Amino acid sequence: MTSVDSRPRGPRSPEQRKREALERLARDNDVWVATADATGEPCLVPLAFWWDGETVWLATRVTNPTGRNLSANGQVRLCFGHTRDVVLVHGTARMLTREELPAGVGDAFAAKDGWDPRKDHSSYVFFQVMPEVLQAWGTVPEMKGRTLMREGKWLL
Repeated sequence: MTSVDSRPRGPRSPEQRKREALERLARDNDVWVATADATGEPCLVPLAFWWDGETVWLATRVTNPTGRNLSANGQVRLCFGHTRDVVLVHGTARMLTREELPAGVGDAFAAKDGWDPRKDHSSYVFFQVMPEVLQAWGTVPEMKGRTLMREGKWLL
């Protein structure tokens, strides 16, 4: 088992952080998904995802709390990585049924994770998350300059 390096490091350049954040989005299999209902009740769950190079695709049942929250307000926070090397995305999600998916999305999602929600229970839907803010940091020395994307536009 590999342990996470907990020693403070000097800050990485914004360019290195962006490159490593994009690598994580392409490589990781799961993401922590945070949503809230209309009363503010939070929900945090891990979900499989696929990054298409611009947006994050999630699949979950429309009947569970995450699906209901995303359907109702579309607001989501995604957390990739571990606490010493995190990529945090604030975004807006739109729901698509399996019939509404753009060509290739379902196949790419299934190929990455090895699970095809289109062949699972009929209550599974997809959510396309459009990143609005993306932050990447490791330890305290990287807190300054952690925002790499704002209003959906890369800052570098």
